[in-house]
Amino acid sequence: MQAAPQPQPGIMDIALYQGGASKVAGQTDVLKLSSNENPHGAPASAREAAREAADAMHLYPNTDHASLRAAIAEVHGIEADRVICGVGSDEIIHLLCQAYVGPGDEVLHPEYGFLMYPISARAAGGTPVAAPERNRTVDVDAMLSAATERTKLVFLANPANPTGTFLGGQDLVRLADGLPDGCLLVLDGAYAEYVEEYDGGLGLAGARPNVFATRTFSKMYGLGGMRVGWGYGAQEVIDVLNRLRGPFNLSNVALAAAEAAMRDRDFVARCLATNTAQRARLTEGLRALGISCDDSAANFVLARFADEAEALACDAHLKSRGIIVRHVASYGLPHCLRMTVGDKAGTTRLLEALNAWER
Repeated sequence: MQAAPQPQPGIMDIALYQGGASKVAGQTDVLKLSSNENPHGAPASAREAAREAADAMHLYPNTDHASLRAAIAEVHGIEADRVICGVGSDEIIHLLCQAYVGPGDEVLHPEYGFLMYPISARAAGGTPVAAPERNRTVDVDAMLSAATERTKLVFLANPANPTGTFLGGQDLVRLADGLPDGCLLVLDGAYAEYVEEYDGGLGLAGARPNVFATRTFSKMYGLGGMRVGWGYGAQEVIDVLNRLRGPFNLSNVALAAAEAAMRDRDFVARCLATNTAQRARLTEGLRALGISCDDSAANFVLARFADEAEALACDAHLKSRGIIVRHVASYGLPHCLRMTVGDKAGTTRLLEALNAWER
């Protein structure tokens, strides 16, 4: 009998990504606060655009995503030719690793960085390297110390997931300036829309060839189920990624919904206002109960407990009330629960459940 084929080095070192749970046994009225989804859902404009586009689902989609890229460029004041669209920002992250990382190369990320960074690095044959954080916040000096001539990509989510902490613009500039030649800094802006007057690194990516910015439609725009993301950077990088990108990676329906959502600025403003108000309520409520948490710049709050046993006890209590949050042991924070910021009713229900928890 012939031997089974063997995967490329690094593949079997990948720990499978586990998304936030969505069901609780025995519970019908479930409040899902485990995946940082928009409590308002998708905008009506996007739902209508998707319904109309569904009539043409028998046709192949446009391969260049020109209309969506034009909408992104118009809203953000950037060049459409320097935008690439993908199946969520996850695909952009994966393409970057596929393009620039191989055996012997390193991919640097913060200690509590998004799990897709090491997954995509290993899938390309590279070695992920985690730089220590300081009080759950990216430490620029530690990142620069960990960068070597083997470092090809540096991933940094800002605001960070799962901590919610935020790095100021001058720190980002210092990081970009201090990296080795030939190393690309990737600013993951999945939660950038939740920070007022922050461009998610688009300005840096537009001005510097060693900076690339990624964004998603899954959070603020409420299109997690559509799987649409985009990236912006130097034309040379975009040209490389487009050689790897599948020609029909986004459907007609997804493209139409994303374009409508991008242009619906009133929806974004309403969601930002809700998140800002309810995030403050949740933060204050947790601290009033003696549960530690950092100030979050995203659409979630990371609650810290005395130890993992206490975190799991709280998680079990919330599940008994039909509320699902995210235990983030896989991120190296076993004593923490990440709680998505819901609407007013959702935040009230969560706080009432926490108040009823007997430690």
